[in-house]
Amino acid sequence: MDIQLKLEVKEISKAYGNNEVLRRVNFAVLDGEFFSILGSSGCGKTTLLQILIGLLVADAGKIFKDGADITTLEPARRGMGIVFQNYALFDNMTVFKNVSYALQFHSVDNEAAIKKAAQMLDIVGLKNFSAKMPAELSGGQQQRVAIARALALEPDIILFDEPLSALDASTRLDIRRELKNIQRTLGTTMIYVTHDQEEAFALSDKIMILNRGVVSQIGSPEEIISAPANDYVKTFVLDNLQTKIDSLRRFLT
Repeated sequence: MDIQLKLEVKEISKAYGNNEVLRRVNFAVLDGEFFSILGSSGCGKTTLLQILIGLLVADAGKIFKDGADITTLEPARRGMGIVFQNYALFDNMTVFKNVSYALQFHSVDNEAAIKKAAQMLDIVGLKNFSAKMPAELSGGQQQRVAIARALALEPDIILFDEPLSALDASTRLDIRRELKNIQRTLGTTMIYVTHDQEEAFALSDKIMILNRGVVSQIGSPEEIISAPANDYVKTFVLDNLQTKIDSLRRFLT
């Protein structure tokens, strides 16, 4: 079966005054692909994510999803979900209500919303936490609720904005595994923003490396490791990964 093109971004640019945050960014994401946008702080990756979902307007360029131009569509009509770094849960609602709440605005009847919320909480391993309040959960559990909420709306694409950066190392590894399992099980297209090289290489089918708003390289982890496109990719990605590997070896010995 042929793999279909899910998202195509053409010539996206964004500036604030004289500060060019994004410069003619082009990339494509396949249906069911885990696509990471990797770069250091200030490289433009979060700005790009906000443009994709419609929270920001690009100065130039086009965005196509399933071949249709969605550049000017409002966020609710783009068929995308988003998971933020800070969870963005409703503190006054239970875990179950946090997941089911948005469904009432999408013509889902109450019975179907209850069933869907329960299913998504089961997928992220929180079926026994439905009655808990967010304050009663750990950071990792709160992020799982945020992921379940995004999944409940059955978006074509889920965007992740540094979702694991506030969590401890053990929790990050657990949620990484869950995200990959969800992707494989549901076939959801995922676009993942991170500054963490190890995270991007562990999760991704394909990685786009941004440097000061310009695309340095797009490729599979294997392609980037074997043939870095320029000195920035070699320094920012390969040298940093090697440093982490060396540190681990010293720790183990």
